[in-house]
Amino acid sequence: MEALHILLGCIAFFILILRPLLNRSRVKNSPPGPTGLPIVGNLLQLGARPHETLANWAKTYGSLMSIRLCSATVIVASSPTLAQEILHKNDQTFSNRPVPDCIQSQPNVEGTLAWVPGDSHWRNRRRVCSTQMFTPQRLDFLQHFRHRKVDQLIEHIRKHCVSGTPVDIGELSFASTLNLISNTIFSTDVVDPNFESAGEFKELVWRIMESAGKPNVSDYFPVLKRFDLQGMRKHVQVSYVRMHEIFDEIIGKRLEARATSNVRNEDFLDVLLDQCKEDSSLFSIATIKPLILDLFIAGSDTSGITTEWAMAELLRKPETLQKARKEVLEAIGANGEVKESDLERLPYIQAVVKETLRLHPPAPLLLPYIASNDVEIGGYTIQKGNHVMVNAWSIGRDQAYWDEPLSFLPERFMGSAIDYKGRNFEYIPFGAGRRICPGLPLANRMVYLMLAAMLHSFDWKLPKGQTPADLDMTEQFGITLKKAVPLCAVPIS
Repeated sequence: MEALHILLGCIAFFILILRPLLNRSRVKNSPPGPTGLPIVGNLLQLGARPHETLANWAKTYGSLMSIRLCSATVIVASSPTLAQEILHKNDQTFSNRPVPDCIQSQPNVEGTLAWVPGDSHWRNRRRVCSTQMFTPQRLDFLQHFRHRKVDQLIEHIRKHCVSGTPVDIGELSFASTLNLISNTIFSTDVVDPNFESAGEFKELVWRIMESAGKPNVSDYFPVLKRFDLQGMRKHVQVSYVRMHEIFDEIIGKRLEARATSNVRNEDFLDVLLDQCKEDSSLFSIATIKPLILDLFIAGSDTSGITTEWAMAELLRKPETLQKARKEVLEAIGANGEVKESDLERLPYIQAVVKETLRLHPPAPLLLPYIASNDVEIGGYTIQKGNHVMVNAWSIGRDQAYWDEPLSFLPERFMGSAIDYKGRNFEYIPFGAGRRICPGLPLANRMVYLMLAAMLHSFDWKLPKGQTPADLDMTEQFGITLKKAVPLCAVPIS
């Protein structure tokens, strides 16, 4: 934010370039929206939690509104009907994304899955993910890795149980999901068994997610991009370099093993390395690393965050926690171990996760889109080049579609056909349409497995002196929506 004020002091130098743009009148038939400030538009008005600010503005200006972020016009949709028009009926128009400058600063950004244009190259990468990586057969084949990691998680928590010390649920969930997804991709850990190295990875991943979600003057004043006024490009490159170093080491060892042995892990890395050998696949060692980074960051960050939010909501409602725990104990048995194959027998656990995703969608504004041509949405014109955001956080709390929308009520999903696979537009925590999150099948398994295992093995209470009413549920905004105050809880055997 300090850099934005510096910008206002330097802007005179560029005013002649920007004046024609800034003096332009609102496009005919464009959605209404709040009046902005000179030069920066509505950028400084968004505040620390833009998803909440946009939801409040929608009450005044409507569920389709137009805001200005410096030189960019951004259309914000906040209703299921409009989300369906954008993500389903006009998904070809909105198949591309504006790429934040901090995302562009990574090596080989053209190899990403989340940010590249929805062209033939993207379709090829998406096809490989859908047909060879995230299939039930492949995930079933690799589930023994994830079971072993959950066993380590439970053993780690048991040490806290013996000592009576609180567990940082967010830190531990994040570390566990890092190893869950790293074993699915690489068949190896990236965090040591005692989770002592988790802090470094959490910082690396959150630095990327937070930077990509912050307003950046380089994105809205392209002429200023070279100056990196907020230092975000420099700040985030540390994470990219370190993550690529980790991947280089793992890929190098795998290539060496493949060259000297016929033994295969049949994990995601083997699939991608096989693709590199096919002339028509457009995969290479350089371009699979950004794809792995996408899968790694999205899978670990969102799954860890969702598990922490689920535990926080359960600890706020002890009777709901006991109901969820009773289901797991009755289905698995006190001496059993939770497996992925057990999850179909845990409908209330599934309802807890669904309700958590409704109140705390991992990406509150989804990832942004950019209109490839003029299109009419909701009776208004969205112009070619306009950025488009869908406020999934606001949609999930819309009282027109949800009874008691601010209350945590897993029962609303019991017996309900509503799911998060992109068919019910009042509930789109992972998006919808052609660019729905490809890692959804793996994320489901990881969150359900971790949550069910923690509830099966332990009862939980808040630290001494803290009551459910005291629990701070403040959100910290980035591309993902993390809990601002870490959740600590005491496990009980």
